[in-house]
Amino acid sequence: MSEEPFWRVKRLDEMTKAEWEQLCDGCAKCCLVKLEDEETDELIYTDVGCDLLEAGTCRCTDYPNRNKRVPDCIPLTPDNIEDIDWMPPSCAYRRLKEGRGLAWWHPLRSGEYRTVIEAGMSVRGRFVYESDVKDDIEDHEASWPFDDRDELGDEAD
Repeated sequence: MSEEPFWRVKRLDEMTKAEWEQLCDGCAKCCLVKLEDEETDELIYTDVGCDLLEAGTCRCTDYPNRNKRVPDCIPLTPDNIEDIDWMPPSCAYRRLKEGRGLAWWHPLRSGEYRTVIEAGMSVRGRFVYESDVKDDIEDHEASWPFDDRDELGDEAD
């Protein structure tokens, strides 16, 4: 008899630090600049990435010190997950917070990090660094794949 995976049996606030970190799928959408429309409160995603984002791996180049080096960086933790509403709908942390399972392409389900890229869910190769933006960030609005559901893609709840 196989044991259920930790993400199916534990709440986010019950996970160990190692389990919490494993939930990150490496899409890096959280590392993109997001804007808020002042009139509608709509969240607008851009194709502008943090300068600490490594383009090939979509991982932070200074993860332990990211919020010191980038004042706008908000580390996602079990303590603040309930208050954060800007995570993309495809994010594992958000999905689990909302009672959904992991997507088929998540490395914990697929066993491979490349499935995030293959599914088109990663920002790899599709962003510019914030320090390279010479015009208004508002001109960099982007449409990212967030509708990550399909009939067979979500774990059964």
